[in-house]
Amino acid sequence: MRKFISLHFVLFAVIALFSVDPWPSLLLTVAQIAYVPIAMKFVMHQKDWFSKYYFYFAIPAYASIALIQISPVEWIALPAFIYFAFTLWIAIYGLTRFLKKGFTNIEEFSIDLGLMYIALGGAWFFAYVVDINTGFTPLLTWLTAIHFHYSALLLPIFIGLLGRLHKPRSYSVFTALLLASPMVVAIGITFSRWIELISVLLYIVGLAGMITIAWRANFPKRIQKWLVFISFSSLGVTIVFSLLYVLGNGFGLTAVTKDFMLRFHGVLNCLVFALFGIAGWALAVPSSNYQEPKFPVSRMRGKQRVDNLGAPGKYKGLVDDMKMYDIGDISPGIVDFYENTNDYRLFATIRWRSWFKPFAFVYSFISRKTEQINLPLHRNEVEMTGDIITVGDGLDGREDVRAWIRKVGEKYAFIALYSHHQSVEGVPFMNIALPLPFSTMTGILELNANGRDLQLTSRKNAAASDAGIYLAFRLGQYFRLPLEENFVVHEETDGQLHAKHEMWIFSIPFLRIDYTIVKRAAPDGE
Repeated sequence: MRKFISLHFVLFAVIALFSVDPWPSLLLTVAQIAYVPIAMKFVMHQKDWFSKYYFYFAIPAYASIALIQISPVEWIALPAFIYFAFTLWIAIYGLTRFLKKGFTNIEEFSIDLGLMYIALGGAWFFAYVVDINTGFTPLLTWLTAIHFHYSALLLPIFIGLLGRLHKPRSYSVFTALLLASPMVVAIGITFSRWIELISVLLYIVGLAGMITIAWRANFPKRIQKWLVFISFSSLGVTIVFSLLYVLGNGFGLTAVTKDFMLRFHGVLNCLVFALFGIAGWALAVPSSNYQEPKFPVSRMRGKQRVDNLGAPGKYKGLVDDMKMYDIGDISPGIVDFYENTNDYRLFATIRWRSWFKPFAFVYSFISRKTEQINLPLHRNEVEMTGDIITVGDGLDGREDVRAWIRKVGEKYAFIALYSHHQSVEGVPFMNIALPLPFSTMTGILELNANGRDLQLTSRKNAAASDAGIYLAFRLGQYFRLPLEENFVVHEETDGQLHAKHEMWIFSIPFLRIDYTIVKRAAPDGE
């Protein structure tokens, strides 16, 4: 690591010594030659494809930056494009990292997003060098390139490394604010000073939270704690001046000039935020907390019609014996429903959240084709009819698989394949697959007793829990979706069951289904 860091700073020093451009241009050059490569070194895996071929792509990119800085030529577009291609390659690496894990750990998502953002920095740098008309002045184009190297790559990586070390509940909120800020700032600069102002205010809130988390984190070395804390705190200072600049430039309330911002904001970000941050994390890079889940996934895909693959009769319920989940003493009516599901009628009231209704309307055109989560847009109570169909283990690949088909009228609402598995620690989970075109969405649910009620949730109650909602394209690869669901089943005194099913996306509620579950009347003579 030390040799890698020394090599890049020496390379930058040589370029700076012979640079023909004025000194402000070096604020971007030092990020391109030193800060960005070193930050990537913190998160690269030594044995992955990116690390193996890194220098084959990096050396031409470094040479291109040196050529642009030291000896500009008429065909300058070529070296600028080579550097852009290098940032695009980094972004592809970030995307592949993300596709392996999905939204499992927000700190890893922060790192992945930072790696993907850098391609925008490369694009703006190319536009500046080639003098493409972006609708902005050359200076603003250049500053945007800097923005996507520092705030959009270095900051998310530093945030991710801090989350590996210390992740209180508030970490997710502050991280979300900071990760959204680079794009919101860019939108504000392009379209509205008010959006730019709001983005800066959100940035301030996120930074204040991250500075607090950095101060409370337990670092391996005290000097590392101070370096990282000073790094984040320096952004707290620069963002205040960014606020004053926005108030002055957009609303005429202050007198902070663009030249002052270039010198003060640029130098502080370069020499304090980036340098102290790189120095701090280089002392001890925290390991990832991500643990690859290990559970069986259905082989079924949406193109296969489940109701044609088996026949009703083998299974009476979604579960053969609820005792397998070891969840304690829940109401006997709830146990009977899961063990004898076919003996019950199901009535549902679907409540889409107001903010999500436009998306639900668009999604309805897709759900009619996929026949999954194909729910009415209205709030009128509907009866869901259907049956439990036997599915051969050889077709699905899991144990004791059964398909619970639910319809509203003649239209399919859900085709859910129920199974179960035990985690490495021996914890039982309900394993529910929803076949989709070329993929399968799998809900891994923990079962818990909530008094006499039953809770089924995809929210993790332990770090090593399998719980979650995943998308699988190929066997053995899981992409965790930013979705969460929670069921609570309750038995009334008259024996009637009620269930509340809630769903969230990015922790924002978007759907609630209220079920009334009634046992069918016994046929005459029984």
